Amino acid sequence: MAEPRSARARLDTPREARRRSIFSRRPSYDADTFGIFAEQFARFMGTARFLLYMTGFVVLWVLWNASVPGESRFDDYPFIFLTLMLSLQASYAAPLILLAQNRQEQRDKVIAEQDRQANARAHADMEFLAREVASLRMSVGEMATRDFLRSELRALLQELDERAEAGALDRADEHADRTQAREPRPTPTADEGSDSPAT
Repeated sequence: MAEPRSARARLDTPREARRRSIFSRRPSYDADTFGIFAEQFARFMGTARFLLYMTGFVVLWVLWNASVPGESRFDDYPFIFLTLMLSLQASYAAPLILLAQNRQEQRDKVIAEQDRQANARAHADMEFLAREVASLRMSVGEMATRDFLRSELRALLQELDERAEAGALDRADEHADRTQAREPRPTPTADEGSDSPAT
C-alpha cells in the first residue's frame, strides 16, 4: 500500500538519497598539489627559457605553414589555429598565475603574522631587559664602588697617620717631662750668691 502524499511531503521525514549522476558531481582535487603545479607553471612562464621556447614554436609554426606545399599545411596564412592555441594558452595561464599569486599572498600573510609575533616577543624581551638593567643600575648605585672604597681607605690611612704623629709627639713630650723631673735641680753656690747684685 502506498503512503499518502501528505506523509511523504512532511518536512521532518528525511527524503531518500537520490543517486547523483556523473555530471552533477563536483570535481574533487588536491588543492595543495594543484597550487604547487600552478606556482611551478607561473615560475616557468616568467623565465627567459619559456620565452625562447614560445618564440621558437611560433616561428617554426609560421615557417612550416608558409613554406611547405599546400597538402602538408595544416594552418594557412591567417594562422587561425595558431591564434586559437595562443588564446587558449593565455586563458589558462592567467588563472594559474592568479592562483600562484594568491598562494604567495597567503604565504606572505603567514610570514607577516610570524614576523609580527616575533617582533612582539622581541619587544617584550627588550622591555624586560630594560627593566632588569634599570634595577641593576639602582642596586649598583647603592653599592660602594672601587673608587669610593679607595678614597675612604686613603682618608682612614691619613687619619691614622695623623693620630700616630700626634701620639708620637705626645709620647716625646711626656718622655721629655719625665727626664726633666728625674734630673736634680742644681743648688745655688756661694760664688753665685756673690755675683748676684746687691740690694
